[in-house]
Amino acid sequence: MSTLLVVASGGLGREAAAAAESAGEHAQIAFVDDDPRRWGTTVGGRRVLGGLDTLLDRPEDRVVVCAGSGAARRRLVERLRAMGVADSRHVCIVDPGVRWAPWRTGRGAVVLAGSVLTTDVVLAEHVVLMPQVTLTHDVVVESYATLCAGVSLGGSVRVGRGATIGMNASVREGVVVGEGAVLGMGSVLLEDLPPGETWAGVPARPLRARGVARRRHGAGAR
Repeated sequence: MSTLLVVASGGLGREAAAAAESAGEHAQIAFVDDDPRRWGTTVGGRRVLGGLDTLLDRPEDRVVVCAGSGAARRRLVERLRAMGVADSRHVCIVDPGVRWAPWRTGRGAVVLAGSVLTTDVVLAEHVVLMPQVTLTHDVVVESYATLCAGVSLGGSVRVGRGATIGMNASVREGVVVGEGAVLGMGSVLLEDLPPGETWAGVPARPLRARGVARRRHGAGAR
């Protein structure tokens, strides 16, 4: 069994390390982190070995990038690639309690406890599913997307690259969440969310449009 190096020792990193330990697929698990104050310390019972350069000194070890946001994960993956860390070293972490029947899973995906993936689900590279996420048939989640705890996606939903769906949000079947879009926690999305926009509410609506409406209402009242 290989040693697993978890890149970033924050909350997601500690959760992924615990899931990896439960799966029992790695002989040892340790962290690497950009923050030099953490080097040589213990986080969640596991050592922080050093910075990203540590990966160059341990070429046989496997890697999973666990920054919380998709944008941060992408930057770290690109840095590692530029340093010469092969993409083939990135591994998926799936909590052993997950119920899933994925059709395809990309490198570096993290799927945490209690999640359910039914059938013909596609996860691209470096996707993160927080605990208790439900993905039903034919869902596609593109690279670097983040689905927070309790998210539920209906059949044939597509989540764009780098999009974020907040805790306990729900998305109607067949809807597309655009690249880099954000859906707020507890929201219910009934129509396509355009790339780069932030929506929230029940039903979800653009936050910027809501802000404009409030300003207009205030101006009229004065």
